[in-house]
Amino acid sequence: MKKLSFLVSLTNNENDYQQEQAAAAEKAARRLGVDLQIVHANSDAVTQSQQLLHFIQGSASSRPDAIVFEPAGGTGFPQVARAAVAADIGWVVLNHQADYLAQLRKSCHVPVFSISSDHREIGKIQGTQFAQLLPQGGSILYIEGPTNSSAAHERTAGMNSTKPANIQVKTMHASWTEESAHRAVTSWLRLRTSKETIIDLVGAQDDSMAAGARKAFAELPEGDRERWLKIPFTGCDGLPKTGQSWVRSGLLAATIYVPPNTDIALEMLTEAIRTGSVLPESKLITPESIPSVEELAARAAKVGTGKLHLSARA
Repeated sequence: MKKLSFLVSLTNNENDYQQEQAAAAEKAARRLGVDLQIVHANSDAVTQSQQLLHFIQGSASSRPDAIVFEPAGGTGFPQVARAAVAADIGWVVLNHQADYLAQLRKSCHVPVFSISSDHREIGKIQGTQFAQLLPQGGSILYIEGPTNSSAAHERTAGMNSTKPANIQVKTMHASWTEESAHRAVTSWLRLRTSKETIIDLVGAQDDSMAAGARKAFAELPEGDRERWLKIPFTGCDGLPKTGQSWVRSGLLAATIYVPPNTDIALEMLTEAIRTGSVLPESKLITPESIPSVEELAARAAKVGTGKLHLSARA
């Protein structure tokens, strides 16, 4: 039997979740006995599409059996997808809504499907965390992913659906990395309006972005720095060596564990190609609050609402 070969295309190699995606794929490839190549798009959609086309348009002997990719921009590359299946290359989209998949599946005989974290559920959990951390209400500085990211939009929609009405949200955008959030928050702190804004909690859609925000506040003059760093910070992804560790150390008040899904994609592809089994069009991965929402509520009850509701003026 021919040894299967897969290509995994990730958005960047700076974000902790993307690094975990790569590690999970490598571990799964070794377990499954398949060849694997991983490329990174440096958070640029044009670069990513060019990388994918390079493999699709290569010689037949060098083409992968399937491509697994997480979009670096707001598109799922429908034209690239059609080129891939025309070349008998399977196509798997991670963490992105790709409406063209249903039509594509009707006209191809290679595996085509999507796997995603349940981003709306992630947002719902985060909104519930905000409610527990700010039981008397307040104002949040909310750091979203890129404006063209469907995952970011879904997380925001979920958060707004569970956030209490007495919690107000000030939003800014970053690109899923610590550096981008650091730049965004630093720029905001230079504005006069930021000095007049009361913020009770900093919530980010990614642990790396939460870390970047903390770094920006830590660079403020001494008096302002202490006030900012006393308020709760929360993130998402909750990986063991980063987000979960930061919760244990107190750098984050809460995070949300979002399991990597490249390994699941490779397992499903390998099974489908080797056995001819039919795969579902989409699969959702369930997230988990860390600590649990119940534990956050117990902490709030223990310390008293007044002690959790802290305000910062930059």
